[in-house]
Amino acid sequence: MNFSDAQREALAFRDERDWRQFHNAKDLAISISLEAAELLECFQWSGADLNPSLSRERMREELADVMMYCIYFADSVGIDIPSALHDKILRNAEHYPVDKAAGSAKKYTEL
Repeated sequence: MNFSDAQREALAFRDERDWRQFHNAKDLAISISLEAAELLECFQWSGADLNPSLSRERMREELADVMMYCIYFADSVGIDIPSALHDKILRNAEHYPVDKAAGSAKKYTEL
């Protein structure tokens, strides 16, 4: 399955349940944040373990929730996700040229 197939499936799931009426930009943005916080819970109290393997399935599910709400949000405000990602990568390439940013965790304003 590719992204376009998954996107269509997520939107069809929503539409079959007549949930679009509840999906305004504010509530969807809140939902993205809440689901991202649930993803963070997979790492809570994990100490030095930055990839707790016991939480892998939960991480997968929480990431899917975040992505689903991102799809719903993009649909509600008319954003084409692949196009937005492409444009952001181009902008980031300007901020983080390879010769300055490779191997560095510094923000572009510090390079």
